[in-house]
Amino acid sequence: MASNVDEITINYEEDDVVVVKELDKEILSKGAWATIIFKYQQWDPKKEEYGPERYSIRRYRKMNNEYRQQSKFTISSPDQARKIVDTLQKWIGDESGS
Repeated sequence: MASNVDEITINYEEDDVVVVKELDKEILSKGAWATIIFKYQQWDPKKEEYGPERYSIRRYRKMNNEYRQQSKFTISSPDQARKIVDTLQKWIGDESGS
């Protein structure tokens, strides 16, 4: 596990194959609790290639000087990602606060 939030990755290797390949990440918050959004691809052994880009928001808690994953939310499709972005833009852009 990582002791520094910048070292956290979702890269995962199994039998010398990178099964989960991290493409990018953005650290949304740091501290005792860290939130990171990842862009990644998963290896498809049937097709012997990486699948489409995926996205995951993950929360980590620092205990005993190591970050440990506490929760995750995987965005299931580009359409769902667009709906999340659209909703947040609507809410943030709403001057009335309701």
